[in-house]
Amino acid sequence: MNRFWSDITREITPYVPGEQPRDKIRIKLNTNENPYPPSPGVIEYIREMANSDLRLYPDPDSKVLCETVAEFYGLFPSQVFPGNGSDEILAFVFQAFFGPNDLIAFPDVTYSFYPVYAGLYRIPYREVPVREDFSIDFSDYPQGLKGIIFANPNAPTGLYMTPEEIEKLLRSRPDTLVVMDEAYVDFGNESAVPLVNKYDNLLLVHTLSKSRSLAGMRVGLAMGHPELIEGLNRIKNCFNSYTMDRLAQAAAIRAFEDDDYYREINRRIITERERFKETLRKMGIPCTDSKSNFVFLTLPGIKGPDALRLLREQGILVRNFARHPRIADWLRITIGTKEDMDRVVEAIIKIMERQVSQ
Repeated sequence: MNRFWSDITREITPYVPGEQPRDKIRIKLNTNENPYPPSPGVIEYIREMANSDLRLYPDPDSKVLCETVAEFYGLFPSQVFPGNGSDEILAFVFQAFFGPNDLIAFPDVTYSFYPVYAGLYRIPYREVPVREDFSIDFSDYPQGLKGIIFANPNAPTGLYMTPEEIEKLLRSRPDTLVVMDEAYVDFGNESAVPLVNKYDNLLLVHTLSKSRSLAGMRVGLAMGHPELIEGLNRIKNCFNSYTMDRLAQAAAIRAFEDDDYYREINRRIITERERFKETLRKMGIPCTDSKSNFVFLTLPGIKGPDALRLLREQGILVRNFARHPRIADWLRITIGTKEDMDRVVEAIIKIMERQVSQ
C-alpha cells in the first residue's frame, strides 16, 4: 500500500462497478443501461448546445433544469436538487445529514454503494437482513435511527414497495430521514414523489441513466423538503459549485420534454421483462418478481460465479455478487432488446442441458 495513503484509504473497500468492455461484440447486460438510445430531440439539443458557450461555466444552480423537473413532478424548484449522477447526490446525502455520532440503517441486500459511503464518512450503520424472499421488513429496524436508506425497486432484487407502504414508514418514524433511491421506479411503478409535499423526512433520489438513456451524461436528481435541498446545496458548494456541465443540463431538460418517447421505450422494456420472467418460470428457474429493468435469478445447481463465466463464454455479460454470501449464487441480468433476451434464453438452455448431462 502507498505510504501516503490515509487510514481511511487503507481501510475502505471501494464500490466495484460493472465491467465496461471496449468491444461491442458481447451482449452487455451487466450495468442496467437502457438498450434504446436517447430521444432524437436530446441528441439534437446536445449538438445545438455544443457551441462556443462551452468556454463559459455552466449555471451552478441548474435553474432551468430544476424548473423543468419541478413542473414535471408537481413540485417547486426549491424542492429539487440536480447533481452529477445519483451516486454523487448520495455522497452529498451522507455528508449533509449524517455524522460519526448518528446511526443509520439499510437492507443487507441492496445497492452496495451505501456501505461504501457510510465507511468513507465514518458513519455508524446497521445492515438489516431482508426476509428470505428478499423483501424488506422495516419493523426489524432499530429505533432512534437518524436515517434509513434503500432503493425502491430494490437493487439487485428488483422488488418494489408501494407508496402506501412508504407512507406508513414515514408516519411511524417522523424523526428519521428516509432516503429512497428510485433509480428504477419508471419501469412500471408508482413514484413516491407526491409524498414529498406531505413529509419533511423524505428525500427521493432519481437518475436519468436508466429510464431516460443518459448513463453517459451523468445526471441525478434529489427531491425533498426545501430545507433538505438547502443542506445538499451547502455540501455541493463546499466541493464544486459547477457540478453539472452545460451539455448534461441540456440533455436532461430535453429528456423530460420528450417524455412520450421514453414512456414508449420503457414500455418495451417492461414487456420484455415480463416475457423473460415467464420464460424463466416455465423453465423452473427461480427469479424474483422484479419491477425494474433487470431480473434477479439463480440457475439451479450452478454456483453464481460459474454461471457468470458460462454466460460470458457465450458472449453475454451479466452481474454476480459473489462477495455477498446471501446472494452469491444469484445473477442480475439487465433487460435488453427482444433479440438480446432470446440470446440469453438460448444460452441458459445450453447451460442447463450441460448441467443435466453431467
